[in-house]
Amino acid sequence: MTINSKQPQVGTTIFTVMSQLAAETGALNLSQGFPNYNCSPKLIELVNHYMQKGMNQYAPMAGIMPLREILAQKTADLYNLQYNPNDEITIVSGCTEAIYATMAAIVNLGDEVIVFEPAYDSYVPAIELNGGKAVYVTLTAANDFAIDWAEVKTKITERTRAIMLTTPHNPTGKCLTLEDLNQLADLVKGTDIFIMSDEVYEHIIFDSRQHLSPAMHPALKERTFLCGSFGKTFHTTGWKLGYCMAPKALTAEFRKTHQWITFASPTPMQYAFADFMKDPDNYLSVRAFYEEKRDKFIHWLKGSKFTWKPAEGSFFQMLSYTAITDEPDYDLAVRWTKEIGVASIPVSVFYHNRYDNKILRFCFAKDDEMLEKAAERLCRL
Repeated sequence: MTINSKQPQVGTTIFTVMSQLAAETGALNLSQGFPNYNCSPKLIELVNHYMQKGMNQYAPMAGIMPLREILAQKTADLYNLQYNPNDEITIVSGCTEAIYATMAAIVNLGDEVIVFEPAYDSYVPAIELNGGKAVYVTLTAANDFAIDWAEVKTKITERTRAIMLTTPHNPTGKCLTLEDLNQLADLVKGTDIFIMSDEVYEHIIFDSRQHLSPAMHPALKERTFLCGSFGKTFHTTGWKLGYCMAPKALTAEFRKTHQWITFASPTPMQYAFADFMKDPDNYLSVRAFYEEKRDKFIHWLKGSKFTWKPAEGSFFQMLSYTAITDEPDYDLAVRWTKEIGVASIPVSVFYHNRYDNKILRFCFAKDDEMLEKAAERLCRL
């Protein structure tokens, strides 16, 4: 029997490909975005505590109330954004689910969704599986990956249903500015266009920058699905817990799709995060932790032939290799994984047409020993 595939062009993700290659060759894996160190022992103790306490059955579909309440409090304290934990915050199984559930809630057959490339690889499938069409706006190294809002305006039609944003951006690390938000607000004024904002790296932002969510703009909050994650902030990517915050009417539709995707997310981990986040330092300290790692990594690379701009946020550093070779980035990433033992991600895979900036993405959410060893090998090139 055969399946008429809805995604005939989709294969194994680049993250799986490069991680498998790193494992096979014994390379240092700076490709996939996960830490190689453990989360806080206190967080593990809390999960165990709630398991022992019997919190092992289904959580409420929208998530346990203590976690929704602490998220509402954190968001109000940091950004002066008000969300009602009863009907405007939903706990989900990772930000990937939040993104998919958002698209399932708002996209109908033939709708268009504007996507900025390079784009995280789950965005376009989430659009297409729900009958929509991705409309691409290409960001390039030549323009420092800045958004040309005049170009965005030309891509908007009567079929445009949503605009997908990421801040800080993966893979570039670029952060949205107030000017970006103002231009976006002008662009969607008087339309029925929604905003999906992926903010999993909200606490991993550097050089005294402030995180700016579209929801923080008074003209954009009413149309924004703010999607976040606990995994990146607390070094628990394998727990797959995230959330979506949106106005009441948007949340009602979001929950209709969420209930058929996972219904509920792991109960003891929700209680653990609810307790752990009572101390703001547990998430506010992440900025300095990762900024130090970024700075160490680029310091150790100073003797190399790579060029770069320090990442504004996220835990990825992009490196241009134009002074070393003109090979396609995919071929080079594979070759260097095998030959020098450092695995990276070729940035061209984040473009639908495989646009090649001659840049590789390296994850610096690794211990110092691995980062220094990887930098040493890269400096030999």
